[in-house]
Amino acid sequence: MFLSGLGTSAAAPQIVLFLVKELGASLPLAGLYYMTSLAAPVTGYLVGRYSDRTGNRLGLFRMCAVAGFLGWAGLALSTSVWMPFIIAIALLAVSGATASQIFAAVHDELSDKPGDANESVVAIVRMALTGGWIVGPVLGSWLAAAYGLRPMLWMTAICTLLQIAPLGALNPAVKLKPEPSGELARHSSLRAMLPLLRFTGLFVLVYAGEPVKYGFLLIYMEEHLKLNPAVRGAVIGIQPFIELLIMPFSIGLGRKLGNVWLMCIAAAMGVFANLCFALWSSIAGMFAGQILMGGVWGIFMVLGIIVAQRLLPSAVATASAIFMSSTALASALGGVAGGFGVAFLGIPNVFLLPALFAGIAVIGLVLMARTESFKVY
Repeated sequence: MFLSGLGTSAAAPQIVLFLVKELGASLPLAGLYYMTSLAAPVTGYLVGRYSDRTGNRLGLFRMCAVAGFLGWAGLALSTSVWMPFIIAIALLAVSGATASQIFAAVHDELSDKPGDANESVVAIVRMALTGGWIVGPVLGSWLAAAYGLRPMLWMTAICTLLQIAPLGALNPAVKLKPEPSGELARHSSLRAMLPLLRFTGLFVLVYAGEPVKYGFLLIYMEEHLKLNPAVRGAVIGIQPFIELLIMPFSIGLGRKLGNVWLMCIAAAMGVFANLCFALWSSIAGMFAGQILMGGVWGIFMVLGIIVAQRLLPSAVATASAIFMSSTALASALGGVAGGFGVAFLGIPNVFLLPALFAGIAVIGLVLMARTESFKVY
């Protein structure tokens, strides 16, 4: 998971630059590249369903990792602007299912060996992914500056392939429950997925603030608040630091308060964080907002996958894929909202939109937490 986060986060901020500088794409066209991530939820769902039918978690993980290697290598070798778009939809969307397969495999192993520390294992695995996302952008920027964009993409390809190495030849067997067949089973399956889809939709509302923040917070700090580069870097860097600090404690807090109730609090922190960006025009406001956002993701990124799997216990790979690939939908929602919001509201009032989204998520999570089915959380 650390290698996955490292490779992906090293390349993600550099893709637009690669399309513009290396392939001659216009900025509007390059910006459309991120829309290719909308293929990830569809691919993730299909991979997850197949995984739940066959139980071949790690076999599919390896296949997805190889697809990711081929995809990033293909990007590094691209000579025409259309090639990265096709590669992203055909190969990189498949590679996005690697993390969900790992979490499904972890769930299977922990289910066979139940214990009080099981949720902490999930937290450690999730922290590794976050750790990769902290180191990756710095390493990617350095590689791109020192050696060029194409070698940086090759590094991402190698990291994606190396995900396979730590697991060796492990391929644990999964005890599959017999599936009913027929029209009634299909309706039953859809009905069983509704709580998961509602929960994922609320997560999308909270996450939609991230593309708005990363799209406009740096511009706001540079052009409006006139903060120097060192301070801007410190503001951006404090969120993942707080996130990692909170992650180990979120499991214990979830047990005491209830996982969904704790996520209600986290979503409320997202409301206040965006209000800090919109209404507190100072260095202190920026730091306060980022610290609160660190709390949001320190809770959601650990507990979200646990709750998602519990909402669809008969198909944990499908649940993992739907939840983890939903960030693509959130990015699209945030991108559209941010584009229209900055046009009509301007900076910093554009941050009122993600505050509104997070507020709706708070209401939805409170309603879910109050239902009978969530008392176990």
